[in-house]
Amino acid sequence: MTAASSPGYSESGMPRSTYTTARPTSTETKPSFKTTEFFVFVAAVVAVLIASAVVGRGDGMVDRFPADQAWLYVTLLSIGYLISRGLAKSGSREPAGRTRD
Repeated sequence: MTAASSPGYSESGMPRSTYTTARPTSTETKPSFKTTEFFVFVAAVVAVLIASAVVGRGDGMVDRFPADQAWLYVTLLSIGYLISRGLAKSGSREPAGRTRD
């Protein structure tokens, strides 16, 4: 004959409330440095700064792409990058233990 457990207690005698429930972890997105938009962002910033340094250099030439305009473009690129990362982070979550086929 087996003894029945009391309500609220498991067969081991420990109250069920003391069991810890493991919350499943999830990954939202890849880290930013592992994404293609990060590399595109870095390449675009470098291209803008190099273009600003090269354009207009020389004897008697007017600087058609001054530094303040280049930094404005870098700022706009940064805003675009931050918005794209924000949209990527707001995507659906996927459990960390789940493997893709």
